[in-house]
Amino acid sequence: MRSVCSLALAALVLAAAFARAEERPPIWVTDPGEREYKAAIQRFSDRRAVPQLADGTSLRGDIRESVDFSPLFESLDPKAFLGPDESQALDAPQPPVCSQWSDIGADALVEGEIRSGSQGVVVEFRIWDVARCRGLLRKRYFGAQADLPIIARRIADDVVREFTGASGVSSTEIAFISDRSGRKEVYVMNSDGTGVRAATRNRSINAFPGWAPNGDEVVYTSYRHGGQPTLFTISRGGRRKPGRLLTRINGKSPIYRGVFTPDGKRLAFVMSVDGAPEIFTSRPDGRSRRRLTEHSAIDISPSYSPDGSRMAFVSDRSGSPQLYLMDADGNNPRRLTFQGAYNTGPAWSPDGRWIAYESRVGAQFDVWIIDPEGQVNEPIVTHPRSDESPSWAPDGRSLAFSSNRRGTADIYTIGLDGRNLRRLTASSGNNTSPAWGPFPGKR
Repeated sequence: MRSVCSLALAALVLAAAFARAEERPPIWVTDPGEREYKAAIQRFSDRRAVPQLADGTSLRGDIRESVDFSPLFESLDPKAFLGPDESQALDAPQPPVCSQWSDIGADALVEGEIRSGSQGVVVEFRIWDVARCRGLLRKRYFGAQADLPIIARRIADDVVREFTGASGVSSTEIAFISDRSGRKEVYVMNSDGTGVRAATRNRSINAFPGWAPNGDEVVYTSYRHGGQPTLFTISRGGRRKPGRLLTRINGKSPIYRGVFTPDGKRLAFVMSVDGAPEIFTSRPDGRSRRRLTEHSAIDISPSYSPDGSRMAFVSDRSGSPQLYLMDADGNNPRRLTFQGAYNTGPAWSPDGRWIAYESRVGAQFDVWIIDPEGQVNEPIVTHPRSDESPSWAPDGRSLAFSSNRRGTADIYTIGLDGRNLRRLTASSGNNTSPAWGPFPGKR
């Protein structure tokens, strides 16, 4: 087992020195440094047969926390309200007095109510643009009483979308690896670090979680099959039976890592061939296998462009690990990174403009981003301790990564502009390899 683990580690991690260039071109980002919007969240009125006003209060608190999770938004303290603290009936004949909200700096007003439903509760709400005194959205969510925190995140993401054109990500999830139980297992948590739950309990070595595009599956590497690495899936949507993938491939071939294609129909994976890791694609069961790389060097860490036409990967064919690009069919490989002697872990941004990766600087790693043409190459996260394994939020405004800056490894998020650093995990043990899942609407 130790020798197999060492082989996987050697295939995925190489060592070398790194030197920064003195001057670099500027970086252009769409994420501003300061929060642009402010939202006033009223306490939702409780119109059930047996009112429980604490629900309206806690729901507002959850919405505020989720709005604040966006780097573009800030919720206003209810103590500053000039308008009513509690929402009026949504069918009231008079609209809100917008000047009461614009005068305190609000851009958005969120009002709503909780009602009894046939299977639980109905939360209906409306979002106002108070500068124009215009309603932007009226919507309902249905669920059980226990679903109110989830509904709050959905409402907050709707607020972000109405003002920015892109949904917020507070209702998304992050998969990661943790050894808090004494074994490296797959865990899933909400994107703000709440709701942590174990997704595997196989008491083996598990690594490299990654989401299917629809959010119904998490693919991961595990040593649970015969003591060597292969791919497994966790399924919660019922579309595919959970368990081992690539069953039609020779079970004696070590398989280190897998990622879904953007359409979810195939997998790209790293498989050892004659001792050298190479990149393949196939259907999830292993049929229709194609080999993408064929080189005596190590080829690992596949990451698809959002349109599925290209793939970033890591190879040491130049003598040290560097990022490369190739067509999705394996043609036209070219080297992408030339700064630094150790670059690995590519992750393509949802809009296709950037590739995040980890670069060794002295004795530690930092998170960098580079454009696919290699013209702009800049650090996003720098620290005397290591920052590794970047993974993009589905809106492309933030990154999750792991860092040992507090001694043990934890999961953090940071804005694309390098601001709004948040630590998500605070449990014992090491928490690594974050994989940020898709928007819930894709499930």
